[in-house]
Amino acid sequence: MGALENIHKENTDFSHLAKIHPCLGGEAHATFGRIHLPVSPTCNIQCKFCKRDCNSDEERPGVANGILAPEDAVETVRKALELCPQITVVGIAGPGDTLATPYALETFRLVNEAYPNLVKCLSTNGLLLARYAQDLYDAGVRTVTVTVNAVESDILSQINSSVVLDGQVYCGKEAAVKLIAAQLEGIRLASKLGMVVKVNSVLIPGINEDHIGLIAKTVKEAGASLYNIIPLIPQHKLSHIPAPTCEQLNQARETAETQLEVFRHCKHCRADACGIPGQLDLSYKLYGTLKRLETFSHG
Repeated sequence: MGALENIHKENTDFSHLAKIHPCLGGEAHATFGRIHLPVSPTCNIQCKFCKRDCNSDEERPGVANGILAPEDAVETVRKALELCPQITVVGIAGPGDTLATPYALETFRLVNEAYPNLVKCLSTNGLLLARYAQDLYDAGVRTVTVTVNAVESDILSQINSSVVLDGQVYCGKEAAVKLIAAQLEGIRLASKLGMVVKVNSVLIPGINEDHIGLIAKTVKEAGASLYNIIPLIPQHKLSHIPAPTCEQLNQARETAETQLEVFRHCKHCRADACGIPGQLDLSYKLYGTLKRLETFSHG
C-alpha cells in the first residue's frame, strides 16, 4: 500500500504519523514533503520576537510571499503535488495566527474534501484552540502544533506584549495568564479529541532557558506528544538578545527529554514552504505570483 493510501486512518496515532509527517519524525523528515498554505494574515497576540512580513527573502516563520485565498487552496495543493509527489502533509502555519481569522478552518474544509488522504496540520499560538478544536477535527485536522514559550505569567510577560481576545486587549501579566490557560485547555481538548499535539518553544537566553523543563512537564500532562525547541531569531523587541548557543540549545533539549520526546530537525520553515524540508524549496514556483499585501498587519 502506498504512503498516501495508508495515511487516512480513523485511529491515527503518533507512531504512525511520525513515519509520514516530516515535522513529527526524523525518519520522515528527509523523505516526505509538506505544503504550507499561507491563508492567515493577522495575529491575535504580539510576541516580542515576532515580526511578520511578506517577502521572498527570509527563511523563517511568520513570513510568506503573499496571502492565499481559501478558494485557491485546492488548486494550489494540486500544483504542489505535481511539483513534489512526496508531499503527505497540508499545513497552515500563518503568517499570522491560524485561528485569528476563519480562513484556515475554511481552507481545511475545502482541502479535506478534495484530498482526504493527506494529513492536515495546524500551527497556532493556542489562544483560540479550545474554541475551535472540534471544528478543526471535523475538518480533518489530526496534528496540531502549539507555540508555548512559558507556563508562568512572570516569564511569559517578558516574551509576549499583548493578547486580543473577543475584542478586548490585555497586556502584561494579565495577557500572559489568559494565554497560558487557553493554551493548556486547547492542548487538553485537542488531545482528547484524538489529535496529535506537538509543542514548540522559542528558546530565549536569559528569559526562558531555565524554564524548559517545566514547560515540557506541563504540556505533557496536558496531552502533548512531542516537543520542539527552536532557537530565538534576534529581531523586533528582542533584537538585543543573542541567539542561544549550540550548547544552550542542546542543554534545553536534554532537559526537555526527561519529560517528553523531543523533535530535533526543525528548519524554521516559512509560512509558504513547499517540498521536503532541508532540500530544494519549491515555494517560489508555487507562490511566485501571489500579490504582496499592501496593508499587512503587524498587530
